Amino acid sequence: MQKESNPPNLKRVKGWIFDIYPSAIGQMSVWIIAENGQRIRLLDEFDPRIYVSGREEDLKKLLSQLFSNKPMLSCRFVYKYIIPITNRKAKVLEVTLKDYQQKPFFVRRILQIGRHRHFQVHNCDLKPAQAYLYERDLFPLAFMEAEVEEYRLRIRLLDSVESTNYLIPSLRITRASLEINKKKRIARFSDPLKAIVLSSDEKEVLIDSGDEKDKLLQLVKKVRRLDPDILLTKGGDSFIFPYLAKRALVNNVLNEFILSREEVPLVAKYRRGRSYFSYGRTYYRSPTRRLYGRIHIDENNTFILRESGIYGLIEIARTCRVPLHRASRSSIGTSMSSLQYYQAMKDEFLIPRNKLVAEAFKSAYDLLVGDRGGFVYEPRMGIHEKVGEVDFSSMYPSLMAKYNISAETVLCDCCPDSKLRIPELDYHICEKRNGIVAKVLSFAVKKRLCYKRLAKETSNDALREVYNSRQGALKWILVTCFGYLGYRNAKFGTVDGHMGVCAFGRQALLKAAHIAEKRGFSVIHGIVDSLWLKNEEVDLNDYVSLCDEVSEEVGVPLDFGGCYKWIVFLPSKIHPNVPVLNRYYGVKEDGSIKVRGLEVRRRDTPKFVYAAQMDMIKVLSSADDSVAFVEKIPDALKVIREYRRRLLDGKVPVWDLIVTKRLSKEPENYTQKVSQLIAAEQLLKEGVEVSAGKSVRFLFTSAENRRYERRVKAKELIEEQTSADVKKYLSLLYSAASNILSPFGYSPKEVYDYVRGYQHVKLTSF
Repeated sequence: MQKESNPPNLKRVKGWIFDIYPSAIGQMSVWIIAENGQRIRLLDEFDPRIYVSGREEDLKKLLSQLFSNKPMLSCRFVYKYIIPITNRKAKVLEVTLKDYQQKPFFVRRILQIGRHRHFQVHNCDLKPAQAYLYERDLFPLAFMEAEVEEYRLRIRLLDSVESTNYLIPSLRITRASLEINKKKRIARFSDPLKAIVLSSDEKEVLIDSGDEKDKLLQLVKKVRRLDPDILLTKGGDSFIFPYLAKRALVNNVLNEFILSREEVPLVAKYRRGRSYFSYGRTYYRSPTRRLYGRIHIDENNTFILRESGIYGLIEIARTCRVPLHRASRSSIGTSMSSLQYYQAMKDEFLIPRNKLVAEAFKSAYDLLVGDRGGFVYEPRMGIHEKVGEVDFSSMYPSLMAKYNISAETVLCDCCPDSKLRIPELDYHICEKRNGIVAKVLSFAVKKRLCYKRLAKETSNDALREVYNSRQGALKWILVTCFGYLGYRNAKFGTVDGHMGVCAFGRQALLKAAHIAEKRGFSVIHGIVDSLWLKNEEVDLNDYVSLCDEVSEEVGVPLDFGGCYKWIVFLPSKIHPNVPVLNRYYGVKEDGSIKVRGLEVRRRDTPKFVYAAQMDMIKVLSSADDSVAFVEKIPDALKVIREYRRRLLDGKVPVWDLIVTKRLSKEPENYTQKVSQLIAAEQLLKEGVEVSAGKSVRFLFTSAENRRYERRVKAKELIEEQTSADVKKYLSLLYSAASNILSPFGYSPKEVYDYVRGYQHVKLTSF
């Protein structure tokens, strides 16, 4: 493809970088939202580079073999850091390629020449847009000024990724949804289009006139006229965009069906999504259906938008230097890796194709001492009054930043006599240089703390919401960083460092607990980075003083999370005398409710059960102490009685009874007919793609039926005459009620007896 040139009449533009992607060979398309509101596409020269390491004589032989290779534009020898733990640069071969699409073939060719032994290839996994951002030291939605030349841009950055008060342009956001003339109960690609709805804050546009071809072409015209920056869909990646492309193909208008700002039609080819395993759970990701010049975000295929909103998404894109369309779909680990890769390139480290730092040998004793995770104090079961909560702010990332934990610093070659040692394991940590991971986390921790401070200081509610969204997004980066440090594929991860962070964390929590006990506090519960303390004779100032002393001693901020009027620590469902670390609920003195480990925190809880349990907790929250709490139990059980009555009277919509379960493996790999498998098999019969990691939604219709296919009904197949299994939902209701009252002697059977009027409420004394 021949290179395009920039507009000859445009010499300079000032605005925000919006979208970036490769266009012609050796060029990047850079979309700018100018200060005057114009959306402008510019072009910049950019050729991808990879690096090859090995013995110098082997590299010279390789150079002679590659000299006339067509994909290669140029090559030269440079000095870079290769192995993280070695503080010495090595001579490597830098290869500039003509076409990024040829990179995988070129890499395989080099590895084949070296028989997969003699050469290591670096920086070969970078996406072109991210490599462009790294090398140009740019980031999405950065404010900049560009001098426009014929084939390239000279960009002067007028923004900083460290800024917390940055401005962003006014983004035009439009939501798209479809109505389909379904021939069966579930829509298919062969079903004709009925209507299209485009909605924004300003207005709603309905496209329902003409034949299907007319509707598709009207959509193109309306999108072009509305010119949204962000097009939101629910299921755009998995169904809406592939369906529209298929209908355009059927109606012979695929080449005209353009929703991008650039003249690029939608791709009609169908692709399957990908299932993957992460942190003990199976997830599913639909294939990306992207637009060019505007951003398509599928709300069903984005984590960060769901958790932190549009401002959080922008913060992740800017901080981690990930284009918006990719940031919306990437896992937090992928975004954090991007931040590490940028820092590595800045520090002249090469990014390995495979992880290079192996785990140090450990004896059985070393594993026993070092591989123990976080420290916990078992909770004292039951209800407690006047309990204060303190927790370390971003404890693990703060420790990683403070103690310089990174792949190239733990057990480095240059500092065997370092005074900085990991507790218990006695591993040394580099004192001569700051690690890549430590630098990244230090930056993220400081930025998040700044946002939290700004949110407290501002009196502007809208601005407070922006700051909270941004700090919430950064929180996910910090939450993930510790687990990712020990991940087997993390390029700058280290298992030894991962164990070291746990050791520093145990040390910090123990120090905090000892200081608290010296001040007269009792530890009611403690888990990894949080403590629940009790001393009825202290006030707020005593908690603040304790936090200040611990923060000074440990070097990580300890925050006071508030004092509870009462808090209930719950036992195991299976073993009533065994406390569970993360199952509790309580009400703080400011009236806020905190719940962990109950149905209201689970994503598979039906709306009906969620509402009932939450209403029970709200009734109990009006109690000021444990005595008043017990007196409120009859009122809380009346809530369950009312919900039971509504269910028996048929006043609960079936949509409030829907259960959501994630498939942990492919349907054919299940050995038991569990509810989610039955629903998945029903969907498969209707031609719906079902894969591991996908969630299926269903209604219990006859939970104990011997014919398993009748036990549940997939949500998509529910009809007007479909009825719920009342007995099953009453069982879930009683179980939810007994879970919060179990320390007071209530089992599901006793909750059932009470709501039926068979016995009086128990009055437990304390």
